[in-house]
Amino acid sequence: MDWKEVLRRRLATPNTDPNKKKSEQELKDEEMGLFTKYYSEWKGGGKNTNEFYKTIPRFYYRLPAEDEVLLQKLREESRAVFLQRKSRELLDNEELQNLWFLLDKHQTPPMIGEEAMINYENFLKVGEKAGPKCKQFFTAKVFAKLLHTDSYGRISIMQFFNYVMRKVWLHQTRIGLSLYDVAGQGYLRESDLENYILELIPTLPQLDGLEKSFYSFYVCTAVRKFFFFLDPLRTGKIKIQDILACSFLDDLLELRDEELSKESQETNWFSAPSALRVYGQYLNLDKDHNGMLSKEELSRYGTATMTNVFLDRVFQECLTYDGEMDYKTYLDFVLALENRKEPAALQYIFKLLDIENKGYLNVFSLNYFFRAIQELMKIHGQDPVSFQDVKDEIFDMVKPKDPLKISLQDLINSNQGDTVTTILIDLNGFWTYENREALVANDENSADLDDT
Repeated sequence: MDWKEVLRRRLATPNTDPNKKKSEQELKDEEMGLFTKYYSEWKGGGKNTNEFYKTIPRFYYRLPAEDEVLLQKLREESRAVFLQRKSRELLDNEELQNLWFLLDKHQTPPMIGEEAMINYENFLKVGEKAGPKCKQFFTAKVFAKLLHTDSYGRISIMQFFNYVMRKVWLHQTRIGLSLYDVAGQGYLRESDLENYILELIPTLPQLDGLEKSFYSFYVCTAVRKFFFFLDPLRTGKIKIQDILACSFLDDLLELRDEELSKESQETNWFSAPSALRVYGQYLNLDKDHNGMLSKEELSRYGTATMTNVFLDRVFQECLTYDGEMDYKTYLDFVLALENRKEPAALQYIFKLLDIENKGYLNVFSLNYFFRAIQELMKIHGQDPVSFQDVKDEIFDMVKPKDPLKISLQDLINSNQGDTVTTILIDLNGFWTYENREALVANDENSADLDDT
């Protein structure tokens, strides 16, 4: 008999003492007491009979509160000691040089061109002589990972050494970033990353020419790229693991190269010329010199051919102050428009195009933005273009799962998101797309003339 039946029968039993009447509250209390008793018995008397549960280790530790100063200090000190210990476990320059010497000494002939090779037997010999710090690198798994098509079953010494260098660099960088992780939770807030980059500036020769008065704007410009692409939900924090996994730190630390080419500097968001270009554009747009951009001022961005409808949406959805945009918001705008192939940039623009906030673009949304393109075409004396034709072309390019709706994922999957968004928000971009065949022909003709 289960506990429900026992409870039902007990409650159905009449009171044996007719002179003693129970109040409604007493009956409820009795009912609850019986329920608790029988339910506990049914579950095993409330005692866990499995002794194994007593051996489960504690896995949750409460973070100290703000007023628990001593506990916070203890936690900070313990983290610092832990990071110092991890840092000492890494190979230093002398140990890396010794590793290279051992690898070169134990190379296995013949060489492939100028590239020295090593077989598994010699690989293990080097591992035994290299010391305990190198033990993690001399495994069958690492050897197999670097083994490609060598007919003798060897790996490239240079590739292996670069692999070790990369691992050491990643661990060093992780430790360095963790020192700025004030919360100790494995992520950096905006202020944490700002402090990291600010203290990194003196170690980057390519930034030697920056005036100290520009440092705050440079840091803001650099940090914004990390947060725009790595914090799409705008939580205000980024995992250190995500920072290490992306290429942004490589681009930033590339500025250590004193002989970095002009082309590399122009394409590197973190370079001095790039940061000065973006900030210079912002100052040029700010005609009233109040440090903020109005919609009218932003309309002159780029080729000054973005539609008013799109600009209205920018100021409706983005953070503004009394209807004007600050430098940080402007940076998000620039990053989105300069990287339209990237999912984070498409997400930014898609939110602006999704005027009904439905999570997809339909014929109404497309028509709403394209009408503004048509109006600009009339103003500039260009031949009108049918919306029906443009709409069909957009749906053919994207090929959405739902033939009547275009989702953000559809745009990303199509690899045509940059083209679609350009068509809807920028007259110059639409004109370039419409005349792409003629422009290609002109480029080919120009190339032919240059050849002759």
